[in-house]
Amino acid sequence: MNPVEARLKALMLASLDGDAKSYGVLLNDLARHLRFYFMRRLADAHKGDADDLVQETLMALHTRRATYEVDRPFTAWLHAIARYKLIDHFRRNRIRATVPLDDAQELFAQDQSDAAADRMDVERLLQSVPAKSRDLIYRTKIEGQSIAEVAQSTGLSEASVKVGIHRGIKAIAAKLKGGADDDR
Repeated sequence: MNPVEARLKALMLASLDGDAKSYGVLLNDLARHLRFYFMRRLADAHKGDADDLVQETLMALHTRRATYEVDRPFTAWLHAIARYKLIDHFRRNRIRATVPLDDAQELFAQDQSDAAADRMDVERLLQSVPAKSRDLIYRTKIEGQSIAEVAQSTGLSEASVKVGIHRGIKAIAAKLKGGADDDR
């Protein structure tokens, strides 16, 4: 389970047990996550609707939180809600997804095996560092959160976040260097 899924699921489970602070942190984290999700899927002319879609999705999550099955991945459940909100938005506004002919090639299946192998390599390398550093690296380098955002959501100082990331990346670099020496 990736660190983001684990963290969000833990926050959701705590909130289902009545932890209001965890619920607040969850909603705050989800707002950023969902904004990014919708911005990637909306055409430039409709990017202004992203915040409304975030709010609609958070409201749906709030009203349907009792339906979450705790043995299932949380982010899959969340993305299903977000996807339905996006589809409703497209229908309500009579928006049809169109692609210029020059970009139609992207619609066809492409070999993703290299990308999948790269993701597996990154996951394997991240597993070799302590959980704290792994989470910090994942949030900043893969999810694109800022140091300040990560510091605020974890309760760490910005300096501690930077140190944690630096130590994790240094450990990964040492592992890569050691792996390169082993190949000789």
